Amino acid sequence: MSGTELAVAGEVVELVRWLAGPQAQAEVSVTRYGLELTRFANSFIHQNVAEQSFSVRLRVHVDGRTATGSGSRVDPDGLRGLVDRTLAAARLCPPDPAWPGLTPPAPVGPSGPVDEAITGAQPEDRADRVRAFVDAVGGLEAAGYCRTSYRSGAFANSAGHSARGRTAEAAMDGIARVGGADGMARLCVDRLADLDGAALGARAAARARAAVDPVELPPGRYEVVLEPAAVADLLQSLSWYGFNGKRYAERQSFAELGAAQFDPTVTLVDDPLHGSGLPYDVEGTPRRPLTLVEAGTTRAVTHDRRSGAEAGTGSTGHGMLGGSTFGPIPRNLRLAATTDSGGSTGPAGAGGAAATGAGGAGGAGGAGGAVVDGDTAALVGQVRRGLLVSDLWYTRVLDPKSLVVTGLTRNGVWLIEDGVVTRAVRDLRFTESYPRALGPGAVLGLGARAVRQPDRTDGVWWEAPPLRLASWNFTGGASG
Repeated sequence: MSGTELAVAGEVVELVRWLAGPQAQAEVSVTRYGLELTRFANSFIHQNVAEQSFSVRLRVHVDGRTATGSGSRVDPDGLRGLVDRTLAAARLCPPDPAWPGLTPPAPVGPSGPVDEAITGAQPEDRADRVRAFVDAVGGLEAAGYCRTSYRSGAFANSAGHSARGRTAEAAMDGIARVGGADGMARLCVDRLADLDGAALGARAAARARAAVDPVELPPGRYEVVLEPAAVADLLQSLSWYGFNGKRYAERQSFAELGAAQFDPTVTLVDDPLHGSGLPYDVEGTPRRPLTLVEAGTTRAVTHDRRSGAEAGTGSTGHGMLGGSTFGPIPRNLRLAATTDSGGSTGPAGAGGAAATGAGGAGGAGGAGGAVVDGDTAALVGQVRRGLLVSDLWYTRVLDPKSLVVTGLTRNGVWLIEDGVVTRAVRDLRFTESYPRALGPGAVLGLGARAVRQPDRTDGVWWEAPPLRLASWNFTGGASG
């Protein structure tokens, strides 16, 4: 369908030329979007919704002034109205001396493979996975969602540059609950066949049962094993506040280019084409893998055209809606696993997130066999005394410069003693500097499989293996 979108984008560019003259600069993004969501609670589906939309975004630079407009109508009157409104807004805007110009013509790579099972998914396809999840929890209370989404888009500008692409993803996030204890499993995939509701449900149920009757632990610094869902929160905050080129230019970021700020085991790559993502950004710049941290050394921050021009480096392909306000952000960040720098999002990756590990290497006795799979168990087995943390939430940044974050654990915390998960622990509050926690000497181990975690926004994901960290600062219980 992207040929249709490209024709619409070209038509808008020609309208701007006709109405504002050949000196006017224009860029147009056209996106066809579909999102289908099936939600369940109390072990029943209670909502199935679908959204289909067609959006046209126009940015013009006329007589030294810049304005942006958007619309959803693609008929001649609708497109003419969009151009008229945007040109009128430009005349009222203040001068824009920092205008970076349009993306010049450049080759844009093809989109990755698109799973037609996702683009054509029906409510029954998602309901089948929900049913499998609910059946697998074995009578426990279950809640969560299953979603499928796709995008087909095109870009054109008056400098002669154009691009198009397609992308799709599927995701599931569910919890099982028993006796006030929750267990969680979530996964984001590129192929619908890799979304195994039964495996995810079994994982969540095993966690919930193992989290019953938790003990209270005193605050303090503990060695921890963070599972992929918890690591995803670290990656998200590092992206928003650290590798953001606008914050870096404003000296609000911890990033120091060329400095060994992380443990040598840490390599972070923003890689939109590794999973669901269009091959160009909102400004038409080709998107490619960008290594932000290489073997512990900070190598780059992300830029759109404006921040890249100010930095003298050019865009890294991270132009995005709202970027002029909060800056360009890496939104497909992955932490390289120990045995696969590309991670895994197929069945192997699903196993890292969904296998119950009922007889795994978690150690005899206690909760270990029900809590850890083979990948996490390898890290747990190295811990003399510490905590296994499933998930972090309600995280808030206290100091953007050092990226000190406070938040809570949820969906299961367990005590590790002599390499064995022994019993559940009540949720804890933490206050920790994320860069410090990943700093030189602080990462004691990485899992062998990277598992992709969905974001609240489709097309955004965070991929990481479990991590063993030397120290994590817990400051109190969940109530304070």
